[in-house]
Amino acid sequence: MPQTQRDVKNRIGAVKNIQKITRAMEMVAAARLRRAEQRIEALRPYADALRRMTRQASEAAGSLPRMPILQEHDQVSRVGLLLIAGDRGLAGAFNSNIVRAGVAAGREHERESRTPVYFASGRRPATSLTFRGLDPAETFTGFTDRPSYGDARRIADRLMAAYIDDEVDQVEIFYNGYISPINQQVRRETLLPLQRATILEEEDSDEDEQDDRGDRRAEPRAEVEYEPDPEEILKRLVPDYVEISIFRALLESTASEHGARMTAMRNASENAGDLIQNLTLEMNRARQAEITQEILEVVAGAEGLSG
Repeated sequence: MPQTQRDVKNRIGAVKNIQKITRAMEMVAAARLRRAEQRIEALRPYADALRRMTRQASEAAGSLPRMPILQEHDQVSRVGLLLIAGDRGLAGAFNSNIVRAGVAAGREHERESRTPVYFASGRRPATSLTFRGLDPAETFTGFTDRPSYGDARRIADRLMAAYIDDEVDQVEIFYNGYISPINQQVRRETLLPLQRATILEEEDSDEDEQDDRGDRRAEPRAEVEYEPDPEEILKRLVPDYVEISIFRALLESTASEHGARMTAMRNASENAGDLIQNLTLEMNRARQAEITQEILEVVAGAEGLSG
């Protein structure tokens, strides 16, 4: 059934209202993205210093303290998979990419006779896992727009307890690493055991490459005297190391979510503009058709009177 001029006009009005919403959401996401970028920049010096202190204390101790969190399990039969995404949608493939990567990793572990145990940070990954029949052992929600260090500590405590209590023998995390507002990269990193940890290693590798090439001469390191002993300091640093690792992943994921939402809303606004143009042309054609029909009716009436 062909649409009337009024129907097309109503559709144009509805699309314009949606375009106003998507533009507003784009501006909100852009403002939040800038704040998220600032938080990542502020965290990096602290994370670098903590990682460096942990490494130096470990080297000075010679052998790792007999802490349960530092004891590597004899066999890896259960692997914890922490999926970090968002509480809300309308962010393109931001959430679905993490879920797909986590589920694929779980199937990979199953093929190698290991049991995946899922943990979810964000409502979207939690509901997606439940929909697939993969109920997460623990979910953490309500803070993805602006995570705090307390949120990271809560997640870290749960994962460390799972590792210490032999609920899992290894922990991997999945999150969107922030590169730019239009580019986010899914990252899979090992968090526990710390002997195999890959998270927060990126800066170390870059630093080592620069030293090896000779682009930047490594400064001589002073000998450090520890009080209390390095083992005691390491016991205090290890939980902080796990917490800051998760906090960094949360901040990266938050910035990625705002960037993805900003890009998605911009694309939606542009698509709405294109649709408005097409509907306007359709409305003009409908108006011309009505005018033509009216002219034909007038001509036909005039011919009937003259006949």
